[in-house]
Amino acid sequence: MTSPSSPRWGILGPGGIARAFTSDLRTAGLDVAAVGSRRRETADAFAAEFGIPHAHGSYEELVADPDVDIVYIATPHPMHAANALLALEAGKHVLVEKPFTLNAAEAAAVRDAAAERGLLAMEAMWTRYLPHMVRIRELVESGALGEIRAVTADHTQLLPSDPAHRINALELGGGALLDLGIYPVSFAWDILGEPLSIAAAARIGDAGSDTEVATIMTHASGALSTSISASRGAGPNTATIIGTEARIDIDSVWYSATSFRLVSPDGTVIEEFRSDIDGRGMQYQALAAERYLADGRTDSDVLPIDETVAIMATLDEIRDLVGVHYPGEE
Repeated sequence: MTSPSSPRWGILGPGGIARAFTSDLRTAGLDVAAVGSRRRETADAFAAEFGIPHAHGSYEELVADPDVDIVYIATPHPMHAANALLALEAGKHVLVEKPFTLNAAEAAAVRDAAAERGLLAMEAMWTRYLPHMVRIRELVESGALGEIRAVTADHTQLLPSDPAHRINALELGGGALLDLGIYPVSFAWDILGEPLSIAAAARIGDAGSDTEVATIMTHASGALSTSISASRGAGPNTATIIGTEARIDIDSVWYSATSFRLVSPDGTVIEEFRSDIDGRGMQYQALAAERYLADGRTDSDVLPIDETVAIMATLDEIRDLVGVHYPGEE
């Protein structure tokens, strides 16, 4: 499929996260051509809110729309694989909300379907594309921190305790790990690479899903990464990269557009970075996707699809360790 110089976006699943994303697309001046929902009235209301020309009462109609080049998948994550495959089979590129799918097997199926068709399949881990994270990677790669010894990051929120709520319901992929833990796990991967060993502990809620998860991972360099993810209590949501020559302290909320400091061992602030962006910052991943397509590329250099699949395998292993399995999984 050949996309125009400015790809036209379709929004599949007009919920809360899609509202934030579409708002940022509008802030960045990107072309939002269509929205699709299982209910026509929901699509109509979303289209009216954002001035979107086409509203569709089914996902099938959305992906068949000739005015759509790339589809943003914003449904609950148990539906991601099927929705992404639907769009890919219709010849559309996809940007899929994190977690990319429910497990690594589904992620691999989406990756392979995109590869077969020469299409872009990209995980919407928006944090990696934010300006402060771009600068952090530059500092890490420059050696400014010396040898990195440890990475720690948390994602803790006070979310509804209702067993039927999406965050808790196993049939909806509920649990703190996939909704919240994906951020610190992906961050550890970004800074330290693939974990060589994983230890994990969790507290399981009444619905059978994890409400708190702690991880300790070792990486090829010998560095350690740790995380706590929780859905029943809000913590500071900060992150730190500790090196022999300096550390990086990322302020709350570390996975959104925020500030950080590069700090020497004696406490001297070497560099301070403050984010100054329009909107929430979800447009940076969309702008990256558009650049890849303009360059004729079908993979992200910030988060390659093979890494997305491998991160899902890490999440699978953590779930195995704490005993959380979703309906239909073997």
